[in-house]
Amino acid sequence: MRPLAPSRRAFGVGLAAAGAVMASARPSSAAPRPQVVAHRGASGYRPEHTASAYLLAIAQGADVIEPDLVLTKDGALVARHENEIGGATDVASRPEFAARKTVRDVDGERVEGWFTEDFTLAELKTLRARERLPQLRPDSARHDGEDGVLTFAEVAALARRESARLGRTIGLCPEMKHPAHFRRLGMAFELIMAAALKAEGLDDAAAPVLVQCFEVGPLKTLATLSRATRVQLVSAEGGPADLPGVRYADMVTAAGLKSIAGYAQAVGPEWRQVLKVDAVGALAGPTALVTDAHAAGLKVFPWTVRAENAFLPQALQRGAAPGDRGDVAALLKALYAAGVDGLFSDFPDLAVAARGG
Repeated sequence: MRPLAPSRRAFGVGLAAAGAVMASARPSSAAPRPQVVAHRGASGYRPEHTASAYLLAIAQGADVIEPDLVLTKDGALVARHENEIGGATDVASRPEFAARKTVRDVDGERVEGWFTEDFTLAELKTLRARERLPQLRPDSARHDGEDGVLTFAEVAALARRESARLGRTIGLCPEMKHPAHFRRLGMAFELIMAAALKAEGLDDAAAPVLVQCFEVGPLKTLATLSRATRVQLVSAEGGPADLPGVRYADMVTAAGLKSIAGYAQAVGPEWRQVLKVDAVGALAGPTALVTDAHAAGLKVFPWTVRAENAFLPQALQRGAAPGDRGDVAALLKALYAAGVDGLFSDFPDLAVAARGG
C-alpha cells in the first residue's frame, strides 16, 4: 500500500479505502480481523495519554489509539483520563497551582484534586505527565516528566504522521468524558467535539474514528452534528450519568442493544460482560452480548484488557504480587474467539500477539 498523504482530508476521508477500522459500520460475514485499540496508548509501559505512549502503541502494532478527552477552562480538548489531574500530572508539586486544589461533584461522586476546567490550555501545557498507577507499573513511572499534556488536535496530528510514515491507517477512538458535568459548567462538549472532528477531517461515517461516551444524550446530540461513527460505552455496574434510573445492564439486553443501534454503530462493554467468569475465577465461555449486538447491527469493542494480576480473574493470575503479569493471552484469545470486532488493551503488543496473523 502506498504511503498515505498526511493531510487532514486524506486522514479523515481518503483512508477509508485503506481498510480503516470503521470503514463498515455494520458487521458482515467477511468482517476484517479484530482491531487492537491502544487504551490511552501503550499505557502498560508509558504514562497514559502521552506522545510516548501513543508512539509505542503504534510501534507495537496497534490499529487505533485512544485519547480520553476533557475540557479546559478555555474550551480546549485535552487528552487526560479524567478532568481531575492530580494523579496523572505533576500539578500537586507545583506551588503556583496549590490554591486550585478543590472538591467537586463529578457525576454524583465527591472528587478532590485539581480539575482541567480550572486551567487554561496554556497553563496545562506547563505540566508534565506522570504514571497514574506507579505501584503496579514502576517501569512506566521511570518515564515520569518526559511528556506534557496533549490536545486532541496534537493526537490527531500524531496519527496522521504515523499513518503516512508507516503506510497504514492509524485510527482514533476519542472518548467524551463527563459531558453532563461540563454541561453544568456551561460547556457544550458535543459542539466542541463536532467542531474538532470537522477540523481534523474526521466528520465522515467512513473516517477512521470512533467517538465514545458512557452517557447517552451526548451521543444522540453528536449524531445530529457529525457523521462520525459513535460507540455507546457501558459498564457491568451503574448507569449513564445523564439518565438517572437507567441501568447499563438493561442497555445490553437484546432489546436494549436494538435501542442503542438507533443512535450508535458500536457498543463498548466491559470484557466481563462478554465473557463469563465462574466461581473459582476461570473463564467460562461467552455471554450472549456479542451475538445480540451483532444481530442488532452493532460492532463490539470490549474494554479494558490489562496484563497485571490486579485486573485478571483468579484462575489467570500468576505470581504473588498484584503487579505481576498473569495469563492475559488466555483472556485475549477468549475475547477474539467470542467474535468481538476489536478490543481495548493497555498492552497493544500482547493483544496483537494473541490475535495472530
